[in-house]
Amino acid sequence: MNARAVIDIAPLQERLGYTFNKPELLTQALTHRSHSKKNNERLEFLGDSVLNCVVAEMLYERYSDLDEGDLSRVRANLVKQQALYEIAQSLALSDYLRLGEGELKSGGFRRPSILADTLEAVTGAIFLDGGFDSAKDCLRKLYSLILQHVDPKTLGKDDKTLLQECLQSYQLPLPTYNVTGTSGAAHNQQFEVECLIPNLKITVKGEGASRRAAEQGAAKLALAAILKALPQESRKPKKTRAAKKKAAKQDAGEEQLNLKLKG
Repeated sequence: MNARAVIDIAPLQERLGYTFNKPELLTQALTHRSHSKKNNERLEFLGDSVLNCVVAEMLYERYSDLDEGDLSRVRANLVKQQALYEIAQSLALSDYLRLGEGELKSGGFRRPSILADTLEAVTGAIFLDGGFDSAKDCLRKLYSLILQHVDPKTLGKDDKTLLQECLQSYQLPLPTYNVTGTSGAAHNQQFEVECLIPNLKITVKGEGASRRAAEQGAAKLALAAILKALPQESRKPKKTRAAKKKAAKQDAGEEQLNLKLKG
């Protein structure tokens, strides 16, 4: 992390699962603009496009039941700064950054934005050095573990949306939100919002620096309360009329098949 030190990039290449034909590309990808004019900004631009393309392809293959809107939502959350920062941490990218003295002293090697941008630059460097397939193989490896723990139905959705969808799945009326109080000076107000779900006898309150934030806090508490209020056997969403009709046909078909086998 020293601005003048010679950094051994071999361990990083091992973590990436890719060995550069032109190591200077990786060195450039690790170079912040505060260090020198030959930095990683152009590689970052290139890597961003490659990253979006590869993640889109992975999601398209993995979630065949998701429509365009849901695929876009999930992708947006997998390529945003926080997700890239976490991957960069798993690669220990901070150990390889080339920063100027100012950024080094201010702790730039820990800054999420710098690490996320560097990961995009490294992706761009791999693309230039080994082509699209090499970049894709590397990104698939990095994202494979993340995708095992992703719930595409909830990723990126806020608590109000999740609460609404939860109630709709049980065919229950939507909640109501009421501002029950405000406090603090005009430039630094705190809002208190009440969330009501009468059918389940749930009333919770959330707080936040805006009405929207307070509503989100209340919705989160309401979701937790629903899990306690609903009996275990009723937590499965109610079947729609079409689903019930389909299930009935399947049962009838199985019964006819059993009769034929017995005959």
